Amino acid sequence: MNLLLRVGAAAAVLSLAACASPEKTPATAAVAVSHNAVENAVSAGAPELAPAEITAARDKMMRANQALAAKDYKTARELAIQAQADARLAQSKANSAKATAAADALNEDLRVLRQEVDRANSDQPQQQ
Repeated sequence: MNLLLRVGAAAAVLSLAACASPEKTPATAAVAVSHNAVENAVSAGAPELAPAEITAARDKMMRANQALAAKDYKTARELAIQAQADARLAQSKANSAKATAAADALNEDLRVLRQEVDRANSDQPQQQ
């Protein structure tokens, strides 16, 4: 009896798996991953620092969702992968812009500090 239950359960699982579209799962997963990539890029400041790239990513995400709703899984997956690439580019550009701004601020601080040191050294009487 126990063996019969196991065989029945296995048959049910296999029949459910056979009903699922083999293309739907990868497309749905790609759309989900791309959605997270877009959210990460937005959190990194992409709308301000990489607006063209994040706009492209959002547009492709919207089109991927439309294709998924229309059950065009191949197109949905392709657009989702492109959206993910655009979102990662946007995030990288945003991070790069932040790093450049931080480096510029640090260089300015160093320049001011050098001026203060030079001024302090020139104000001291020269010893012979």
